[in-house]
Amino acid sequence: MIKLIDLLENKILVPRRSKEERSKNFLIATQKKIQQYIKGGSKGDLNLNDTPITSLPQDLKVGGGLYLRNVPITSLPQGLKVEGNLNIYNTKITSLPQGLKVGGNFDLDFTPITSLPQGLTVGGYLNLSNTSITSLPQDLTVGGFLYLRNTPISKTTTIQQIRQMVPGVKGRINLK
Repeated sequence: MIKLIDLLENKILVPRRSKEERSKNFLIATQKKIQQYIKGGSKGDLNLNDTPITSLPQDLKVGGGLYLRNVPITSLPQGLKVEGNLNIYNTKITSLPQGLKVGGNFDLDFTPITSLPQGLTVGGYLNLSNTSITSLPQDLTVGGFLYLRNTPISKTTTIQQIRQMVPGVKGRINLK
């Protein structure tokens, strides 16, 4: 029986594409997926979790949820509208576009974000746990819960103070 090590040493099994080429092709395929989504009328969810995507098109409209978990993206485009959930968990995003509207839940857990833009509207819950968030805009609107666990603001501010700062939070505020 032939051993795998023998096959590799004798160059019988040689990868057809290098790691760099496979990464480049994955990025191209992801960009095509986004373009096909837009051409298809931007209906339903756009799941880009665990892809190499680093940017999204300006004025992107997502008819369902937008999922960007574990991607190297650093910012979201101006004019982004998401009718469903927006999940940017564990990304490198440090800022959000002005006037961002998310129809469902918005999860920013484990992002390096420190502040939110004016005019942010979230229909469901807003999860800012494990971020470096230090302030909240006064006009923030959240239809569900506001999660602030393990953030600088949760260590220095009470629930009552947060309610006074951001009266647009309809659900509970969780600091712990």
